[in-house]
Amino acid sequence: MIEEIKTAARRHLAVDGANLSLRAVARDLGMVSSALYRYFASRDDLLTALIIDAYNALGEAAERADAGVTKRTDLRGRWMAVCHAVRAWGLAHPYEYALIYGSPVPGYEAPQGTVGPASRTVMVLGGILRDGVAEGMLAAWADDRLPAALDAELKRLTDDVPGVPAQLLARGMTAWIQLFGAVSFELFGRFNNMLEDRTAFFDHQMRRMGELVGL
Repeated sequence: MIEEIKTAARRHLAVDGANLSLRAVARDLGMVSSALYRYFASRDDLLTALIIDAYNALGEAAERADAGVTKRTDLRGRWMAVCHAVRAWGLAHPYEYALIYGSPVPGYEAPQGTVGPASRTVMVLGGILRDGVAEGMLAAWADDRLPAALDAELKRLTDDVPGVPAQLLARGMTAWIQLFGAVSFELFGRFNNMLEDRTAFFDHQMRRMGELVGL
């Protein structure tokens, strides 16, 4: 029943966005709304379940793409495989992508339980950096100096990617932001009447980002 409720709620995402109505979802399932509250205590609880599912599905797609590159020292190949997997998932699930990377839902505050699922894709990209450092294929640039406050912040984040210098993590984060920015621009219509061959443009962008990182 929980899966049926979430499936109905995903259909409503396509029409109403994150402005879910438990009453409307219950009506679709032929239930009274009071019965639905036995499974989800509030709209926010249902949103959280959908958000966790979306993050996990995207993370699984990224992990599967990375694992599919058998030569683990092919850092650029791994990066490109993950980037195209993220884009493919977003294009196939635009409303779920919008739920996790679109505008914040008014009045909704994501609970701590969303952090792990949200980190899965990020950790795949972090793993590419970590492996590159371990193999001696990636390093910080000698002239790549960070402002002191930013350097301290990034060094705290490197606990999640041991051995990755703060400067390299900064470049990796720039590439990560560009990845999701490119997917968001495409899904939210920013390329309409501008670019037709969006696959080629995306591939070009991600290769340039790979070069920025040093892959």
